Amino acid sequence: MPQFVPITQDALIERLIERVRTMPGHRVIAIDGADAAYPVDLARRVAAALRDTGRPAEVVSLHDYVRPASLRVEFGRDEISYRTSWFDYDALRREVIDALHTEGRWLPALWDEATDRSARATIRPAPADTVLLIAGPMLLTRSLRFDLTVRLDMSEPALRRTTPPEDQWTIPALLETPTTPTFFARWDHPDRPALRLD
Repeated sequence: MPQFVPITQDALIERLIERVRTMPGHRVIAIDGADAAYPVDLARRVAAALRDTGRPAEVVSLHDYVRPASLRVEFGRDEISYRTSWFDYDALRREVIDALHTEGRWLPALWDEATDRSARATIRPAPADTVLLIAGPMLLTRSLRFDLTVRLDMSEPALRRTTPPEDQWTIPALLETPTTPTFFARWDHPDRPALRLD
């Protein structure tokens, strides 16, 4: 049975920073978690901490890589559609992950979920040793090329408790078991998480 130890968010961020310090060059980090876990918020804190050390760091939200609404809801709102049709993982791979590693550039957003229009974002050049943190749900189930991964894991009861009623239909897809992350944190109570010992 895996063992868990209590940890603070600040301490988890410190561990991430220490690991990234051993990884020069362009790097991509996944912060995988349901929206109820607020993975983008944690990613922003990590990015800010990295910048404080002099390392360029930016955040990409998976929700800025959604598919157009006509494709997202083509087959209704259910576990399969959320898992397979909601986010444009291929574009994320092409425009962010591969682009950073091979071309030293990245696109911060592809589609505006609120307006259901192109985000009209501009491609950005990446300074040396840039770290991109990609945050959002189901990132670790897509065989994407991440250099370091973090899983903010929430149990089904916690997801039921914290997910808005209109989004409860997404929960079955969020319970899919991801690949083994670098850091696995129980996140049912974000103010007192627990880190799995490997």
